[in-house]
Amino acid sequence: MPPASSRFLTADLARSAISALAPAIQAQLGAPEVSGLGVLHIVVLDPAAPAEGEPRILYERSIGDRDRWDVDYADYARRKAAVCWRHRMDGRRLQLLEPHRLQADDCLLWGGVWLDGLVVAASGAFPIWDECFSLMTAAQLRARAWEAAQGAR
Repeated sequence: MPPASSRFLTADLARSAISALAPAIQAQLGAPEVSGLGVLHIVVLDPAAPAEGEPRILYERSIGDRDRWDVDYADYARRKAAVCWRHRMDGRRLQLLEPHRLQADDCLLWGGVWLDGLVVAASGAFPIWDECFSLMTAAQLRARAWEAAQGAR
């Protein structure tokens, strides 16, 4: 039997949420103060995965030309998401206010968020913009999941 996943936050819902945001993100990635390469990778974790277990990726997507990648932004985004999952907080908050909680192999890049149990992380832009795009995505996911739950009543 496959592990239980979120009833309302599905991979299809995440795909549609990021597709709705992609034009706005893509437009901002073109600014040199946002991203040096104009690329981004976004990872959404499954909020229904057991808290004491390993995080599960629900959906991930690249925006921009992957041929321009100079490092593995997907790996960075996954590692940022894992830190947010384990500590139940935004990566920036953890690194700036509670660095004593970081483990030796934790990602020291920030740009992932924890919003009401939703974990989204992005990589490819500058850290504050990775965080911005993660937060935009998490808010969109929260709204769409709420609408799905209301429709199920």
